[in-house]
Amino acid sequence: MVDGFLDFSEYIAQCDERRAFISGFTGSAGCAIVTPEDAYLFTDGRYFLQASKQLDKNWTLMKQGLPDVPTWQDFLSKNLGTHNRIGVDPTLIAASDAEGIQKSLEPEQSELVSIQENLVDLVWADRPPRPANKVFPLDVKYSGQSHQDKLKLVREELKKKEAKAIVVNMLDEVAWLFNLRGSDIDFNPVFFAYALIDQEKASLFVNESQLNTSVSDHLGPEVEVHPYDTFFPALTRLGSELQAKNNSGKVLVSDKASLAVAEAIGKDYITVLRSPVTDLKAIKNEVEIEGFRQSHIRDGAALVRYFAWLEEQLEAGKELSESQVADQLEKYRSEQGLFKGLSFPTISATGPNGAIIHYDPDPNDCAIVKKDQIYLCDSGAQFLDGTTDVTRTFHFGTPSAEEKRAFTRVLQGHIAIDTAVFPTGTTGGLSSVGILLLVGLSGKMGLTTGEQSYHTRPTVISYRVRHGTGHGVGHFLNVHEGPHGIGVRIAYNSTALKPGMTVSNEPGYYKDGEYGIRIENIVIVREAQTPNNFGDKGYLRFEHVTMVCSALSQLVHIWVLTACMDEQCPMGKNLVDVPLLSVKEREWLDAYHAEIEQKVAPLVEKDERALRWLKRECSPL
Repeated sequence: MVDGFLDFSEYIAQCDERRAFISGFTGSAGCAIVTPEDAYLFTDGRYFLQASKQLDKNWTLMKQGLPDVPTWQDFLSKNLGTHNRIGVDPTLIAASDAEGIQKSLEPEQSELVSIQENLVDLVWADRPPRPANKVFPLDVKYSGQSHQDKLKLVREELKKKEAKAIVVNMLDEVAWLFNLRGSDIDFNPVFFAYALIDQEKASLFVNESQLNTSVSDHLGPEVEVHPYDTFFPALTRLGSELQAKNNSGKVLVSDKASLAVAEAIGKDYITVLRSPVTDLKAIKNEVEIEGFRQSHIRDGAALVRYFAWLEEQLEAGKELSESQVADQLEKYRSEQGLFKGLSFPTISATGPNGAIIHYDPDPNDCAIVKKDQIYLCDSGAQFLDGTTDVTRTFHFGTPSAEEKRAFTRVLQGHIAIDTAVFPTGTTGGLSSVGILLLVGLSGKMGLTTGEQSYHTRPTVISYRVRHGTGHGVGHFLNVHEGPHGIGVRIAYNSTALKPGMTVSNEPGYYKDGEYGIRIENIVIVREAQTPNNFGDKGYLRFEHVTMVCSALSQLVHIWVLTACMDEQCPMGKNLVDVPLLSVKEREWLDAYHAEIEQKVAPLVEKDERALRWLKRECSPL
């Protein structure tokens, strides 16, 4: 049996955490395969360390991406022998995945079988109930566009593709399309719902107890509301109608829709492709963009207060756990205007825990933050006007030369992406902007796709590529959203970066068992004004909106002063063997910190400790 994701969603409710229940592995990416004799857990490099700690002896960890480790899809056809019936819950596997797997199984005379009742559910005695929290409208002053206008855009896409209707199954797409938000899934302002749109009507399938008159008034007569559990019967009726009309038009089904959706309509009556709602949602309008700017300024103020507080606590010798300090950060965030909650569990990691990329401290069993260790904090918030995601790496004592080198290499990668100018049509995959940016980093970082290593010149540190360099970010929605990003995922090659897209800039370096370093800002793709316009294509750039200092007084500034006590010495000439920041990189850093101080200082002026910290950290190199 295969157990994966609910309708291909990264974020799920506790009642759908079947893989975690049977395996103990709680990471957001992974697939479990259980045979009569064995059990296998497949996950990627972000979760190797976490999975190795959470899985017991009953499980075999399959480290996807390493040599000789197949994907879970290939494993089914190449490692299980012949004449197998492989059961899947059709709501937990994408229709496109299922089709590919079935073809690969045919030579083995095996088949994929949809099972009506999930086998995990049969043994999960205390399974949590499905959430049904209240849904609320998002005012157009935050969304920048009415749901009526969004529906018009979707119907235009239906005309272009000569389609009868479209199924909207991704929760964030439903929320975006109707300008509604909820809280059915932790950290994500979404709710359980489906939608079915054609040229005449828009149907929203949702638990009606979650709606009140404000939602009904908001939706208006343009949207029909139906009970959530009538969605699949409605698809079956639609398929029957298309069959009766001799295949008159097909239904657009997302490549992230489940096999259950495809089977309900009938595979002969659907067209599987990337949802046009995904592409529409990815390009933020000017109201959303301004919301991103403002929410990140407020978020920056909360983080400045937090880091100033944390430094003071550690200087005073206080013992605080990773979880306790994360709670303090949430408190500072909650005091900001328009705050609606965190956008993901705070990654508050000291020392070796920083090398666990998606580390989540257990309040009952986590490390004490140590002054003499690197501290990595990756955190974010949900505001009515935007979603934030920021990572900063600190050392509150005296970092080693190696740690300073590693931090500065990551910083240089971050600056390289922030300052990149690239032609319109460039994608975020390795075939395009990924190559453009990573090649620029490789000379400075010794970028590799293999395991961590050091070159013979100890000042050059190679990357361990375990996560992408950038992911899309929703507007008061999921902190991870597609279709675009920067990294090695094949999907990124097919999505051009366009003005209005939001994406993270987060290079990192991880030394297992010792520390992790990551610097993350959110940037917006904007048009660039260039002296030339080769090919009349136009050029793009990034605008950063994250407004948080980078702790350079410990990790870079002191290193610069130690390596070159004479300010008049030429940096490049003196640093041939110990590459430091270039003149332009230092100029970028000083300008960025001046911008932070100018925008954030007014919000922390009543907190003397935070204001002092901000001014110190933003002082020019």
